[in-house]
Amino acid sequence: MSDEALGFDAFKLNRQLLDAVASAGYTQPTPIQQKAIPLALAGHDVLGIAQTGTGKTAAYVLPLLMKVKYAQGSFPKALILAPTRELVMQIEEVAKALAQNTDLRIVSLYGGLGPKTQIENITAGVDIIISTPGRFMDLYRKGTILTKEIKTMILDEADKIMDMGFMPQIRAILEVIPVKRQNLLFSATFSSRVEKLSEEFLEFPEKVEVTPSATTAETIAQVKYLVPNIKTKINLLAHLLENEEINRAIIFTRSRKNAESVFGFLDRKHMGEIRVIHANKGQNTRINSMEDFKAGDVRLLVATDVASRGLDVTMVSHVINFDVPLIYEDYVHRIGRTGRAENEGKAITFVNPAETYHFERIEELIRMSVEELEIPDSVDVPATPFEEKQAYARELDKLKQRENPDYKGAFHEKKAQPKTNIGKGEKVKAKKHGKKPNRNQLKTKNQKNKGK
Repeated sequence: MSDEALGFDAFKLNRQLLDAVASAGYTQPTPIQQKAIPLALAGHDVLGIAQTGTGKTAAYVLPLLMKVKYAQGSFPKALILAPTRELVMQIEEVAKALAQNTDLRIVSLYGGLGPKTQIENITAGVDIIISTPGRFMDLYRKGTILTKEIKTMILDEADKIMDMGFMPQIRAILEVIPVKRQNLLFSATFSSRVEKLSEEFLEFPEKVEVTPSATTAETIAQVKYLVPNIKTKINLLAHLLENEEINRAIIFTRSRKNAESVFGFLDRKHMGEIRVIHANKGQNTRINSMEDFKAGDVRLLVATDVASRGLDVTMVSHVINFDVPLIYEDYVHRIGRTGRAENEGKAITFVNPAETYHFERIEELIRMSVEELEIPDSVDVPATPFEEKQAYARELDKLKQRENPDYKGAFHEKKAQPKTNIGKGEKVKAKKHGKKPNRNQLKTKNQKNKGK
């Protein structure tokens, strides 16, 4: 069967899943889905090498949902581990969308908030757990999670898990879950460390690999602005949106906090109908916002990457990257929302001093240098506050230290404090604090006493 003829129905998924796939807007399986789904359905351990944005989440979620099928008992049947809270929420969103026609209970676990609600969700009964390694072990040690019925374990973004130092937790988890299980491991790269982990984690795995396409459409004109601070980003955004050519735009931010801040600012400026979608917004709110945007009733949509997966809207005139994405393939995913169906589009990116590092890597990925434009004279460019400058410097230090562990950085060592002599009366203070007074000072003091 050719790849072109292959549809999701060729995987022999049940009707509930096929209906959910159609409802989610998926038409043809991606290359990683074509390769991984049949192997996972057949019960093989799978080693998948695929970048974010290639459809890998559905490549392991669909076989998992087919395997678990329906809610039963109180204990989890499957565990998905991911390195970050954001990725856990993203996987949860995809999993719940594909499981919408089932009664499966999916619970996500991550840090950054108290565990009370998460514990209550587990206690009420769970079929699939999606978690960061640290939070899973925390709740396991509390006796909240019973692992004896886990038959499938999936490790997503294994290279990042190792980069972030989670291997001790992963090994601890492997000690407490059943040995007899199906394992799937996905990673963006296949380094020697990932290879070693796969040998430790997988049994006779089937390896599938997809080289991501990082080519941007020729119909998309790309430009960037180098901006010194967050206030300048806001001022530049307001200036650009005064242009009536921007009739339907998506504004991408890195975090929910930034999304809400940008939304609040633009809403006060009365620049047309505007909506905001991110992981904290309810599903109905997100769906309604998207429908209004697709219908052309909304001019501006502010979105995070977590909430933007699967956005398929034609006639988007502009994509504005208010923040540079930290997952570089997401840049291609973001700007692909414009310039669709042979229409021309424009992608604009704001780059602050710390984001310059990331955008240079994006330009390497897409194999082109994005044109830089000067900030218009009419845009107010306020001075960068000291704290913001320090934050940029610290972030750049971390990035450089990641590339070169020997790099010390501006904040690595404390500057030596200049030596000062103990002044008059400091002998008593020094004694109180258990310090020795300055010898020269004592000598001068004794000479004065002899003169008396």
